[in-house]
Amino acid sequence: MDTIVIAGIKTRYEVSGSGPPLLMYSPGGFDSSLENWSSFSIYRRLNLIQHLSERYTCITFDRRESGKSGGRIEIITWSDYVAQGSGLLDYLGIDRAHLMGGCVGCSSVAQFAVTYPERVMSMVMFSPAGGPKYRINQHARLNRHAAFVAENSLAAVVELALSHEKGFSQDPRIGPWASVIRTDPSFASSYASLDLESYQTVVAGMTRTLFDKDTVPGPQPEQIMSLAIPSLIVPGQDSSHAPSAARYLEECLSGSQYWDMPVADQTEETVNPRILEFLDSLQQ
Repeated sequence: MDTIVIAGIKTRYEVSGSGPPLLMYSPGGFDSSLENWSSFSIYRRLNLIQHLSERYTCITFDRRESGKSGGRIEIITWSDYVAQGSGLLDYLGIDRAHLMGGCVGCSSVAQFAVTYPERVMSMVMFSPAGGPKYRINQHARLNRHAAFVAENSLAAVVELALSHEKGFSQDPRIGPWASVIRTDPSFASSYASLDLESYQTVVAGMTRTLFDKDTVPGPQPEQIMSLAIPSLIVPGQDSSHAPSAARYLEECLSGSQYWDMPVADQTEETVNPRILEFLDSLQQ
């Protein structure tokens, strides 16, 4: 694994395999590290990187504010996640790539395609995060963090984040910048001394701008409808990955392929051949 700096933010990344490039936006919400492709939820049993890297160059990375990547206190938008991925492609000298998102990574993939359609060869949307319960839960987490900050202090956030290894999803009190606090002592020090009112404005802004829909967050439906990019959509089926979110993408992406496979039947033996079949069909 290597690290580079993209727009002033350290990014840890890994390149595996050979063949056409496949840029992969990790699952895991605010804890979207590259390891999640093999260790998080359903991905533990799929071994996606092992199979996909046999025919494609898999480019995985820690999303900013995740894993060992850096971060910055600002109102983060989906375009900021796009900038990280496109900057990584630029660094690697890649003009166009297939894109794959897992969970919340699908929102970044959709925004990437809207922003740079000429750079996207195809999209694989695996278990897209979204749905009304997902939005409600994300707002609740960010609001819980804001309440903890108001009741205690930013210094207390630093102390709490350093006291255990849980992520933001498991302990909302530590906030979206917990991984940077843990990996960068200088960031932790400056974080603790931030102006409280300004910080709360940032958190409120992120709550509203990142999770503004009761379906897949990210670009507006009309923007997605304007795309003419081959797409494969694989649905999830729980409160964070509502089937309605996957159907929304199918409706917006004209000509997309919707693989209506129950989650219980999404296994290493079924998922990898289906994704490879889709990607390989575009190489002919």
